[in-house]
Amino acid sequence: MEKYDLIILGSGAAAFGGAIKAVDLGVKVAMIEKGTIGGTCVNVGCVPSKHLLKVGEINYYKNHGHAGLNVTSSLDFAGTINEKREIVEGLRKGRYIDVIDALGITLVKGQAVFVSQNEVKVGARILRADKFIIATGSSPNILPIEGIDSIDYLTNIEAMELSELPKSMIVLGGRAIGLEFAQMFAHFGTKVTVLQRSQRIIPEEESIISDYLKAYLEDEGINIQTGAGVKSVRKEKDNIIVTALFEEEKREFVAEKLLMATGRRPNTKDLGLEKAGVQVSKDGAIIVNEEMRTSASNIWAAGDVLGEPMLETIAGKEGSIAAENALVGGGKKMDFSAVPHAVFTMPQAASVGLTEKKAEEKGIICRCSTIPMELVPRAVLARDTHGLVKMVIDAKSERILGVHILASLAADMIHEGVLAVKYGLTINELIDTVHVFPTMTEAVKLAAQSFRKDISKMSCCAE
Repeated sequence: MEKYDLIILGSGAAAFGGAIKAVDLGVKVAMIEKGTIGGTCVNVGCVPSKHLLKVGEINYYKNHGHAGLNVTSSLDFAGTINEKREIVEGLRKGRYIDVIDALGITLVKGQAVFVSQNEVKVGARILRADKFIIATGSSPNILPIEGIDSIDYLTNIEAMELSELPKSMIVLGGRAIGLEFAQMFAHFGTKVTVLQRSQRIIPEEESIISDYLKAYLEDEGINIQTGAGVKSVRKEKDNIIVTALFEEEKREFVAEKLLMATGRRPNTKDLGLEKAGVQVSKDGAIIVNEEMRTSASNIWAAGDVLGEPMLETIAGKEGSIAAENALVGGGKKMDFSAVPHAVFTMPQAASVGLTEKKAEEKGIICRCSTIPMELVPRAVLARDTHGLVKMVIDAKSERILGVHILASLAADMIHEGVLAVKYGLTINELIDTVHVFPTMTEAVKLAAQSFRKDISKMSCCAE
């Protein structure tokens, strides 16, 4: 029997967050992985999708709206996919495999199954530990739609391994993954239709951001249908036909490929959790307290296996917190109040803190101000004026409660908002902070200034 201080199930962001913290604390660590090292993000998530999105942007926005620029190019789809593979393999080796070796972590390949609260079986091996972290991640969630088992649908995994560019595609789902892949393939040249069940795309975001992004995507030729209750799918010759209900109206959509972007589910099956006394929710997510501890006193969990929000950055932070609490009893807790998230369409949508609706639901009397990117000098000179910034503040204290951005660089711009929300900054403190001119991030300061004055009648760099 092999004995360790800590055994981690999984090898993604949460697992590495825990492993690095554990090594820092000087304990003996084993990591068990049944699939590819690195988990979702580096292999089939953030890394390859953002690379392909960038290639699509370059292909689509060749001239970037500049009158004096005339650039022509053609897309080699197979070459693009091969380049993606090379990038993924390089990052997997440099940021994950080599890190395991450098930290002296024991890597065990195979399916881990709990046989007791202190032991897991991997093939013929029995591994024992005082403490465990479950960080087995998530997988694409496939809805039980009539006919789905009789067709060859795509998930994000298969979509990024296609050998040929499809002529047409239906995307089921209008949240982050669905919209990113819809625009990615549209920019490559595929005719794309998005079917979203709710009445808005990215429905958790500010409604104005959802509405503006939908309009921008439709301007690029993407067919977005909201309020679509998908009922069935079937194959006819070389096409897939999706039948959906819009209230009482039945409509059919035809495309060469169908991409399922209907969320993700925690990977908790076949782990033997009942043998360890680890409880899960009705949707299969592991239940933990604020310190990441499960219902088993010596087992913690972190990352996508806990359910929403499923973000790589949250997973890494949760893994680190779980390891520290497991090994030294620090009592650390995850703070979700200032966690940013982004949708990497063009323009990007990024958000942190409370929306106007959420603030009102909490009984907070708030004020809001929205500015268009057309009032940001950097956006104007770059011919990059799609988007807006909405700021939510406490009406009494004027502390910043939420920042919501739709812009080409929103995912980078949001971090000033993160600091403002995390440390309870007021709009005056943001206004009093000197920003570089001209930058896109200046838009956040302008949003704060807009509570005080009409920024459309203000000169550049004015306080």
